[in-house]
Amino acid sequence: MEKATFGSGCFWCTEAIFQNIKGVIKVESGYSGGKEKNPSYREVCGGRTGHAEVVQITFDPKLVSFDELLEIFWNTHDPTTLNRQGNDVGPQYRSVVYYHNQEQMELAVRYKEQLDKSGVFASPIVTEISPCSEFYVAEDYHQHYFELNGSQPYCSFVIRPKVEKLKKKFGDKLKLSQA
Repeated sequence: MEKATFGSGCFWCTEAIFQNIKGVIKVESGYSGGKEKNPSYREVCGGRTGHAEVVQITFDPKLVSFDELLEIFWNTHDPTTLNRQGNDVGPQYRSVVYYHNQEQMELAVRYKEQLDKSGVFASPIVTEISPCSEFYVAEDYHQHYFELNGSQPYCSFVIRPKVEKLKKKFGDKLKLSQA
């Protein structure tokens, strides 16, 4: 098993995306990239801890490659907005790839460069690519948020459209129960 750590705005959205992917064993919402040890959600939302809301993905590289996870990452959020995804604003919502080894770093950098050169986005990509530091698991009520709270307005209006987009664009990569 390998790990991937991504931030693409609210971790509830990111978690809902990656839980659906074949080969993904576990997705945990949490915090990374800051200086404060064991931060709380309230502290991270205050924007002063330096942490981003992220998900840490445990995956089987025989079933899904890191490159495939990157493709999904780049295509399910806007990597051109600094410290913002939709109405979620602040450094805790930054677009980030926290790599776990040299190969992940090289793949993320190459992918970002190719996307920038392709002109697929009207603005330059601002996604941070940094080594994974300490990962802090978020409070229990953040785990499996969409699955447990799908009827909440935020889930209905923000997360569900992202999951539907995932199903249309990456249907071949979804777990059978999600296809």
